[in-house]
Amino acid sequence: MTKTGAPERDPVVIGEVANPPFARLPDPTTHFRLRAQRFAILSQGHQLEPYLRFMAGLAEAQHRCQHGLPNPELPAAEDRDRARRFGMPPLDRAKFTADSAFDATFEQLLSLATQIEMPSLARQALDRIAGMDSGERHGLLSGVLSEFATIAHLAEHTYAAAALQVHFARLAAQLDAGDLTPIADGACPSCGATPVSSMVVGWRGAHGTRFCACSLCATLWHVVRIKCVLCRSTEGVAYREIDGGPGAGTVRAETCDSCSSYVKILLQHVDPDLDPVADDVATLGLDLLVREAGYRRGAMNPYLLGY
Repeated sequence: MTKTGAPERDPVVIGEVANPPFARLPDPTTHFRLRAQRFAILSQGHQLEPYLRFMAGLAEAQHRCQHGLPNPELPAAEDRDRARRFGMPPLDRAKFTADSAFDATFEQLLSLATQIEMPSLARQALDRIAGMDSGERHGLLSGVLSEFATIAHLAEHTYAAAALQVHFARLAAQLDAGDLTPIADGACPSCGATPVSSMVVGWRGAHGTRFCACSLCATLWHVVRIKCVLCRSTEGVAYREIDGGPGAGTVRAETCDSCSSYVKILLQHVDPDLDPVADDVATLGLDLLVREAGYRRGAMNPYLLGY
């Protein structure tokens, strides 16, 4: 594993001034299919190929389950305005209650998931969810939204998280990105969730700037580079990667000595196909090495629970 200091900033494309927006909202009509394609590509010849193939199937089910769903309803305008005035996210995950749109999402996702090729443990978890009552399912959802999963139900949380991602991405897509403001270090301005990773993007007008990716609603928000996304420290920030391994040259762990944590940073301006969730899962080896060096994972990925 290679450790480097703070990298040089990438030059802005000639003739272009970087003026990134604060936030970019997801497009759920394409978001999950692109992720499915990325998981499928990453699975080829990978040590985690069976799991990555399962993830590809689950992401495709996330895409397909949206067909015919009722539109999820945003919180009332006055509630969203109040949230902005008090520095709170307009889609407060702590106040989530399942409505008809979410119930339909969860049921369609579970139905489509039965068609996925998956490890036996994932199949058993799917069967257990099918037999759960509303109270037990509510417990799963609460665990995902609070970012706390019990060891006994890690596999079941995968499906609950997948359904919640679809629902919250569809909600976030209805927001006005211009109304979003920073709410807290390491928190999504749309829903308040923890980032799954960050990316240096190559978008026109934002080339070389860094965005965090929400682990729940897929909103992207701008965060200055060479600064810990969790505690904002600029001291003791370093970058680690695995020479010759998955993600070499494009996926690094940004470690912070101030809070002893790390969040991966993906160089999407180098490889536009990088996905904040899929490439995070595919570089699990980097997590294991960084954790051995004494850093805790500061990001949240529902598909890496337990690591």
